[in-house]
Amino acid sequence: GACFVELFFILSSMWMDQFYYVFGFTFLVFLILCVTCAEITMVLLYFQLCAEDYRWWWRTFLTSGSTALYVFLYSAFYFSKLESNMPVTYALYFGYNGIISIGLFLLTGTVGYFSGLWFNITIFSSIKVD
Repeated sequence: GACFVELFFILSSMWMDQFYYVFGFTFLVFLILCVTCAEITMVLLYFQLCAEDYRWWWRTFLTSGSTALYVFLYSAFYFSKLESNMPVTYALYFGYNGIISIGLFLLTGTVGYFSGLWFNITIFSSIKVD
């Protein structure tokens, strides 16, 4: 929830000519986002491994990367509050937010993948093979 309150302020500073000064708090919210993505990915990976489905690589990437879809949908909702009357406005807004969402998808997907890899190494290293 705190991540998307900050997203509102970041979008306001980008598109409504408002100033944004709270970069330290934004970094803290970013760390919370990364930890949350890692935890959710590990929980879903545990359920997947309990069901004996060992194809976890792409699923961990897509699980935590799906945060970017929510960010893009929120930015589309935010666009309804802006007053736009030119097609160039639509292209610029959704183009830039699409690029930002792809970057966030790659970032959070990487966090999810490496947390899933660490989780797998940790739980399978405790198994004794006779």
